[in-house]
Amino acid sequence: MCIAHTDTWTNTFSNIELGNVFYFIIISMKGRRYLLQCLLLHGLLLALLTSRAASDHSPSNTNKKSYIVYMGDRPNDGSSISLLHSRMLQDAFGSQFFTKSVIYSYKKSFNGFVVELTEEEAQKMAGMEGIVSVFPNEKRNLHTTKSWDFIGFSQQVERAALESDIIIGVFDTGIWPESESFNDKGLGPPPSKWKGRCQVAAGNFTCNNKIIGGQYYRSSGFFVPNDINSPRDSDGHGTHTASTAAGKLVNGANLYGFGSGTARGGVPSARIAVYKICWSDGCFDADILAAFDDAISDGVDIISISVGISSGQPYFKDSIAIGAFHAMKNGVLTVTSAGNDGPDRSTISNYSPWSLSVAASTIDRKFFTKVQLGNNNIYEGISINTFDLKNEMYPIIYGGDAPNTTANYTGRLSRYCYTNSLDQNLVKGKIVLCDAALTGRGPLFAGAVGAVMRDQGPYDYADFYLLPASFVDLVDGEKIFQYVNLTSTPTATIYKSNEANDSLAPYIVSFSSRGPNPITPDILKPDLSAPGVHILAAWSLVSPVSQLTGDNRFVPFNIISGTSMSCPHVAAAAAYVKSFHPTWSPGAIKSALMTTAYPMSSSINLDAEFAYGSGNLNPTKAVNPGLLYDSEEVDYIKFLCGQGYGTRFLRLVTGDNSTCSEATNGTVWDLNYPSFALFRSPLKPIRHAFNRTVTNVGSPMSIYRAKVTVPTGALKIQVNPNVLSFTSLGQKLSFVLTIEGKTDKSIVSASLEWDDGVHIVRSPVVVFISIS
Repeated sequence: MCIAHTDTWTNTFSNIELGNVFYFIIISMKGRRYLLQCLLLHGLLLALLTSRAASDHSPSNTNKKSYIVYMGDRPNDGSSISLLHSRMLQDAFGSQFFTKSVIYSYKKSFNGFVVELTEEEAQKMAGMEGIVSVFPNEKRNLHTTKSWDFIGFSQQVERAALESDIIIGVFDTGIWPESESFNDKGLGPPPSKWKGRCQVAAGNFTCNNKIIGGQYYRSSGFFVPNDINSPRDSDGHGTHTASTAAGKLVNGANLYGFGSGTARGGVPSARIAVYKICWSDGCFDADILAAFDDAISDGVDIISISVGISSGQPYFKDSIAIGAFHAMKNGVLTVTSAGNDGPDRSTISNYSPWSLSVAASTIDRKFFTKVQLGNNNIYEGISINTFDLKNEMYPIIYGGDAPNTTANYTGRLSRYCYTNSLDQNLVKGKIVLCDAALTGRGPLFAGAVGAVMRDQGPYDYADFYLLPASFVDLVDGEKIFQYVNLTSTPTATIYKSNEANDSLAPYIVSFSSRGPNPITPDILKPDLSAPGVHILAAWSLVSPVSQLTGDNRFVPFNIISGTSMSCPHVAAAAAYVKSFHPTWSPGAIKSALMTTAYPMSSSINLDAEFAYGSGNLNPTKAVNPGLLYDSEEVDYIKFLCGQGYGTRFLRLVTGDNSTCSEATNGTVWDLNYPSFALFRSPLKPIRHAFNRTVTNVGSPMSIYRAKVTVPTGALKIQVNPNVLSFTSLGQKLSFVLTIEGKTDKSIVSASLEWDDGVHIVRSPVVVFISIS
């Protein structure tokens, strides 16, 4: 995985050719792509050659790579799991196979191991008795003063005494322990249930009563110079997500004056356990599963993981889905980021029914950056520009008119302002007009003082650049181009950004990945949305603001965007609910969060529920939801039986005597999920039923009445019975929701509400006929 479902930069893929001096990096900046050609440092080249020459070029290792051999639940017979793994390899390949050691053995919370295999060897292992799945150890991508107040979760909300007993496991790039967000003033010793450890290594890392655990995982054993082989964060991403979830209150937090206020996490008294799974070259499946194996055993209550991959893998060939399943078995809810590959459909990267997938919504904070030309015309673009040119006018030149011909660039490429594409003699001391929204590295390294970038959106979030810059739309960009082209001595200046109110918020940002679920379309994903745009939170002091080489801005707080930022908001809300209801299952907590979410409108979110799921996070209401759509392991087993998984397979996964039969097979529409989704062929008549059971957690004596909202003339949706009368807490009652009719619309958005006059328990009902 590459840097998580991240902030400003979504994916960084490095392809290093050992025989060459140059390598290429493609960075996807939430839909804006560019190619950077970088000089590979001599020392790094030698390190790579030295560390890999012996293994990568030996005949025995030709075409081998690391695979995860997943074997389901851990055995209960007391046998040595490590010995079991060794014997399995010996049975498969003979004693000579011991020249290759097992990289990881998973044995605390589930059963499996990681080993180097050829593709043929992996296929052989996949067919062996006792193996659930074998899949490559792939790389995955990393996917606050104002945000909590914006969703109505103020500092004054009621807090449970048990909040300080809640432990959030943060799977990310590590943490910067010296940040004020992680001071442990007022916190007692870690909860007695905690069994984890603090891995002190290079990087002078220490834990306290706030950060009660820190571990790091690196299956390759290879560290590049910028990585710190300890739980310490050299990237900033993990520090940001951890403080968003559970950071202490820090007054006066800001980024160069932007976002000024009190930074705080959703549960500032909760404890943080750090599991560093992501490095400068990404986050790998083997490390992710190792972290799950430890975290479940360590005693965490909630797992927050802002990581994913856009592959559409089956549930039990997906490391996060596997880890989340075993977490659920052990009473731990896994909260995941939806991904940053929107706005296209079916781009969601975390979609298992037993985890909670979070989309990114906006808050009422936006940034704009003005560009003034020498003719006094002013154009407003977007960026988070912390630089101040002090209103001084500079010459402005079009990148296409300044190609670096000595490096064989022409104006056809230099207009995009790629690195090394601009002629320093023509650009130095000037502002450059570029035809792409890149990082600003090209103009900066050519000696420019600023950049104006014109491109076709998206325009709903602002990024950092390496120099004064503003990103304008194509209309204004053309006007600026005409001025530059028709004026003999064109000049311009770029102002420091202004912070403004976004009156349309909340809405789903363009980069947030959309549903439907690629594996089970009738399970609505994402589950809900939360703030993920322009979030201010703590930062690593060794990572620059833009996370780019050449940026010399180092700060204790940073503003970034991504579903990585929305995920810890929901993890904190889940921890908040659990602090009031410590015995609630992961499914119950998930239901409480989904059914109390703020409804969102399809009028400004065209992908409707595929963009925002059940709606926008509302933690205050989630503590007292009224009714729960609870689901536990047995419910998911029935669902998996109905999906075609066999008895032998599921017994390995669960470690018990689960059986698939006509009596136990459950359809996807009968899984007790808090939302309703139906995928059907176009123009065919629809008649379908959903069976659900709700548990009363509101008032002992209560009567709930059903209210269905459906677009006029679309479909007929009925609930039977439409009145539920409860006489005690914990009582369960069932109902059937039926959908009938015919529609030619690609998506019909409806809803079901159960209302007792105090609680409104709302679920989306979605019928769709197209996933394109």
